[in-house]
Amino acid sequence: MYLTKIKTYLLPLVVAISVVLLSSCSTIPQGNYTALAEQERQRVTEWPAQEEGAEKTTYLGELIRDPELDSLIEEALQANPNLQQTVLTLKILGAQRQQTTADRLPKAQFDAGAGKDEGDDESYSGSLSISWEVDLWKKLADSENAAVMDEAEQQALLEAVRLSLTAEVMKEWLGLISDQNTIDIERLRLENLEKNELYILQRYRSGIGNLEDLDSARTSTSVSRASLEGYQENLSQRQRTLKTLLGRIGSTDLTAKASYPEVLTPLADLPDQTLQRRPDLQAAYFAIKAADLRTSVAYKDLLPSISLQAALEDIGDSPQSMLLSDPLWGLLGQLTAPVFQGGKLKAAAEVAKLKTAQSYEAYRETLLEAISEVENALSLEQSITRQQNHITSALASARNSLERYQESYRSGLVDILDLLTVQEKTFDLASQLDTLIYERLTNRIDLGLALGLGVEK
Repeated sequence: MYLTKIKTYLLPLVVAISVVLLSSCSTIPQGNYTALAEQERQRVTEWPAQEEGAEKTTYLGELIRDPELDSLIEEALQANPNLQQTVLTLKILGAQRQQTTADRLPKAQFDAGAGKDEGDDESYSGSLSISWEVDLWKKLADSENAAVMDEAEQQALLEAVRLSLTAEVMKEWLGLISDQNTIDIERLRLENLEKNELYILQRYRSGIGNLEDLDSARTSTSVSRASLEGYQENLSQRQRTLKTLLGRIGSTDLTAKASYPEVLTPLADLPDQTLQRRPDLQAAYFAIKAADLRTSVAYKDLLPSISLQAALEDIGDSPQSMLLSDPLWGLLGQLTAPVFQGGKLKAAAEVAKLKTAQSYEAYRETLLEAISEVENALSLEQSITRQQNHITSALASARNSLERYQESYRSGLVDILDLLTVQEKTFDLASQLDTLIYERLTNRIDLGLALGLGVEK
C-alpha cells in the first residue's frame, strides 16, 4: 500500500522535472580522444624486414624451452614482491569499484530508540528511511564505468609487470652463462700467461732471456688476475639480482648452464595486431577512457540533480512501536541545482577535460616508445648477426696467428711484447664473440617483449 502511494505522488514530480531539464543535456561534451588513439595506432603499416628463421610464437616463455628456466619464471611470478604489490593494487581498485557501484543503489536506514522525560511515560520510536539519487543524466553510471576502466587499466599494467619480470628472469639467467663464460675465458688467458711467465723465467735463469721480458709477462699475469676477480664479482652480483627477482632470501647461489640454449627469434605480426597486444598500450588506452568518463561526470555536476526519500516512522509508549506496527509515511522529492560556486564546478570540468588530453598524449608517448622498441630490436638482430660473423672470422685468424707467434718466439724471431699482444687480441676476440652471442639472445627476448608476447597462465 505504501509503495502505491509513493508512486502516486512521485510520478508527476519526476515527469515535470524531467521535461524542464532535458534541454541541459546538450551542455555535456563528447570526447573523441579514444578515436584519435585508435587512428594513431593504425598509422603504423609495416615493420622492418626480418631475416629468415623467425618463428610464430604466442608466449614469451616459448623462446627458450628449458625446465630449469620455466621453474625459475614460475617462482618469480609467485614470489616477486613488486608483482605482488601490483596484484594488491588491482584488488584495491576492485573494491573501490564496488563502492562506486553502491552509489547507484537505494540506501536504507533503520533507527530505533527509547527515552523518558521527567514526569512523562516512556516512549519508543522506530523509523525506516529509503533514499535514492535519480541518475537522470547517467552521472553515477559514468562514475562507475570510469572505475571499471581504472580496474581494466590496472589489469593491463599487471600483465605488463608479469611480462617484464619474465623477460628479466630470462635475461639474467642467460647472463649467468655469459658471466661464467667470461670467467672461463679469463682463466684460460691467465693459464696461458702463467705458462709464458714460467717459460720466460726458465730462459732468464738459463741466461737466454732478459729481465724486461720477465717484467712484461708478470705485468700481464697480474692484470689478468685482477680482471678475473672482477668477473667473479660480476657473477656473484648477477646471482643476487636473480635471487631478488625470484623473491628468495638466504638461499644457495644459482648455477649457470654449461652453454647457451637455443633462443627462438619471434616472428613480428602486422603492426596493428602487435600494438593491440601490448599491455602497456592497453593500459594507456583504458586511462583515456577513464579520464573521458570523468570529464563527462565533471560537466554533469553542473546540471541539476534529483534525490528521493521515503520514510516510515512510528512513535508510541510500547516497544512494539519500534517495529513500525502503525507507522506514518512521508515522501520527499528534492531538486538541487548549482547556482553560484565561484566557478568551482566549471574549473573542475575544465581540469577533467585537460586531464583527458593529458592521458591521450601519454598514450601517444607509449605508442611511440612501443614502435621504437620493435624497430630497434628488429634492426639490432640483423646488426649483431653481421658483427658476430665478422668477429668469428677474426677470431679464427687470430688463433692461427697466435700459433705462429708462439713458434717464432721460441725460435727467437719475435720478442715477448709481440707475443703478448697477439695473445691479448685472441682472448679479447673470444670474449667479444661471447658478449655478442649473449646480446643477440637477450635481444630476441626484448623483441618478444616489444611484440607483446604473453605469459602462460
